[in-house]
Amino acid sequence: MGVLSRISSPADLRAVRPDQLPGLAREIRDTLVQTVSRTGGHLGPNLGVVELTIALHRVFDSPREPIVFDTGHQSYVHKLLTGRAERFDTLRTRGGLSGYPDRAESEHDVMGNSHASTSLSYADGLSRGFAVRGEPRTVVAVIGDGALTGGMAWEALNNIADSGRPVVVVVNDNGRSYTPTVGALARHLTTLRTHPRYEQALGAVRGVLDRTPMVGRPVFDALHGAKKGIKDVLAPQGLFEDLGLKYVGPVDGHDEPAVERALRRAKGFGEPVIVHVVTHKGEGFELALAHEEDNYHSPKPFDPVTGLARSTAPADWTSVFRQEMVRVGDSRPDVVGITAAMLYPTGLDAFAALHPDRVVDVGIAEQHALTSAAGMALAGLHPVVALYATFLNRAFDQLLLDVSLHGCAVTVVLDRAGVTGDDGPSHNGVWDLAVTQLVPGLRVAAPRDGRRLRELFAEAVAVSDGPTLVRFPRGALPDEVEAVRSVGGVDVLVQAPAGECDVLLVGVGMMVGVCVDAAKRLRAQGIGVTVVDPRWVRPVPDAVVELARDHRLVVTVEDGVRTGGVGGAVAMRCTDDGVAARVRVVGFPPVFPTHGGRALVLAEAGLTAQDIARDVAGWVSALEPESRAASRTTTGRFLGTD
Repeated sequence: MGVLSRISSPADLRAVRPDQLPGLAREIRDTLVQTVSRTGGHLGPNLGVVELTIALHRVFDSPREPIVFDTGHQSYVHKLLTGRAERFDTLRTRGGLSGYPDRAESEHDVMGNSHASTSLSYADGLSRGFAVRGEPRTVVAVIGDGALTGGMAWEALNNIADSGRPVVVVVNDNGRSYTPTVGALARHLTTLRTHPRYEQALGAVRGVLDRTPMVGRPVFDALHGAKKGIKDVLAPQGLFEDLGLKYVGPVDGHDEPAVERALRRAKGFGEPVIVHVVTHKGEGFELALAHEEDNYHSPKPFDPVTGLARSTAPADWTSVFRQEMVRVGDSRPDVVGITAAMLYPTGLDAFAALHPDRVVDVGIAEQHALTSAAGMALAGLHPVVALYATFLNRAFDQLLLDVSLHGCAVTVVLDRAGVTGDDGPSHNGVWDLAVTQLVPGLRVAAPRDGRRLRELFAEAVAVSDGPTLVRFPRGALPDEVEAVRSVGGVDVLVQAPAGECDVLLVGVGMMVGVCVDAAKRLRAQGIGVTVVDPRWVRPVPDAVVELARDHRLVVTVEDGVRTGGVGGAVAMRCTDDGVAARVRVVGFPPVFPTHGGRALVLAEAGLTAQDIARDVAGWVSALEPESRAASRTTTGRFLGTD
């Protein structure tokens, strides 16, 4: 029986003999590889924090002394050591363990985070709360060097450093987020990481002076107190100490006893302290260490022996954008790309390889990315800001008041729009269609297939008098659906027979194909349905309103929250223009979808062709003759009153 099987809590871990810890680390790495190679997930980051996490739970008394993991994708080891090892094979499956911390899973998960640069603010708030309640409790935040590129982390450090409270900030420095960390801070940490440790030099000085009678010890104490005279010369960690933060390190993050000693020393200070731990992403798994792109940051299921994917991935949406960015960029020298530490995941890598001087990686700094893009636009460039849809939430103010207010020609490209599935609640991109409705002058495109992505991206970067946004989902490309005709830029994919215009189905993006399928089911029931794809969903095209006049019922279908989304905009426009047809809005309720396969999440929200056809048939049958001419908008099954 291995050591891991005997650990059901951090208390059990603290009882493990030190000589057994290397074996435990090997067990954990083997468990990580065997599980993630089957389920997919964040492998490289967790392989890199095995010894660090063991040391954390041996030094600090979780949950009384809470440990906050920034982003949370590196919390798998934490889960294994806090009573969840037996369920670890359910990772990222419906009803199983989340890929991120989850308050519902364990008292050791302080919060269910998965956006970067937030841990220090959580830690600051926790420590303030404990202080107000008179509870002397240490709070630990584990943050990567990549997450330290986010401005929110420095806002928190500014407060933590001035607090005097026992907050231990562990900087997990592996030189990477997805890819190598960029910027001045990364260079500073590299300097610390590669500089001879000042403790070693100071120890040598102490050894000499301790042997000097009478004057040796007083001289050493004076030198030790002269931080600016010795410490900054031997190790340039003044960046942190000038903020008022004690600094311990750098420490080899794969030397568990050394990490324990550093953490115990930090805990003993009883005040804010930085512990700089140097780790290697993918440690202990040669395939990950050799993977130049991202050290197996988040692989899909793969063979743990060969590293080959268990299945061949079909062409996906990101690959189309990758190709189109190169094509447009080759012909447009004013087009530049901006990424927030996600060059490969967002598909800007091919463009960067060809035009390295025209791609900017700002680090995990979406706010800065948008405002910097506004500046570039004012300087005569056309920036393309490529983000995951969920991360646009972080830069809403900048999109609204820095980009749109000034009419800047910036194109935002949102990958992972709609349901992402296995990654969990905060990674779903179901908010963008609602929040962008509030941005004056912003034009939003939602392509239904790969061909439309190419067309709409080209149209977006051709706009020179304001911002544009193109959104597309995660995963394989659907079959292309051709239009039977086009009306005012709106594609008509299914046309109801003359005299049978019962329902106008307005599909948004990838939901267009679902609407076409639903229309076939409804036609079999004798209901005449027209299906349209607006292509540009904001502002609502005039053609959609005119087509709505010809139908008894309008149903919008989108893969975003129903509150304030495209459906709401269509309903408002129809009301304002005196359209008699009722409008029903189908979309996600304003809740956080739990992790699970994309198809499962969509089915639970009623966003399948079968569900939509059933609901539409019921709404059509409920239409009374006297209400057909009524100019009023009603809510659908998924709209509610929120």
